[in-house]
Parts: sequence; structure tokens; C-alpha cells
Amino acid sequence: MELLTFILCAYGLTQIIVYGTLFDRIRPKKGKLGKLFKCPMCMGFHVGWLLMLLSPFTELFNFDVSVTNFFLLSWLASGTSYILNMVVGDEGIKHEHKHLDTKVDAAAS
Repeated sequence: MELLTFILCAYGLTQIIVYGTLFDRIRPKKGKLGKLFKCPMCMGFHVGWLLMLLSPFTELFNFDVSVTNFFLLSWLASGTSYILNMVVGDEGIKHEHKHLDTKVDAAAS
């Protein structure tokens, strides 16, 4: 349950930082920082280690502050933030229908 709470916190904070209008005025627009603030995977990594550092101050999740957890939790936050961002949008669950071209070349049949 702690891990699920961590993942949801990481996803929520990543979404707010990357897409929230709260940060529109201070979010960098150009350069490497601008790229970082547009990328949920990249920002998710940094949110992961930040949440690890905040872990001793909350009862929601409790992880040891260590180099190993730094990387593992950062990778976890990055991957899950990206996956959830790709699956869930403003309108709910994203789904795309790709139409397959059913025409068959007469020479190939």
C-alpha cells in the first residue's frame, strides 16, 4: 500500500509541475530546464527523489533515505508517471483506434 501511495503522490506532483496552471508563470519555457518541465518522465525522476527525502516527514510512506532508494524510487516515479500520463488524460482513460488498411494488393494475393 505504501508503494501505491508513493506512486500516486509522484504522479500527482509530476502532473501539477508539468501541466498545472499554478506553475505557468515560473515554469521555464526554453533550454534544458524548459525541456525538463515539459517531460513527465524526466520530472517524475526528480519528483521521486524529492518524495524519498520527504519520506521521514510523512506517515503515508516510509522509505530509508539511501543512495539505492534514491535511484529505485526515482526510476519508479519516472516510469509510472510516464505510463499513467500516457494512459490517463483530461477526458479520462485515453484510447485510440487505429484503422488497419484492409486493402490487399492483387499481386500479393
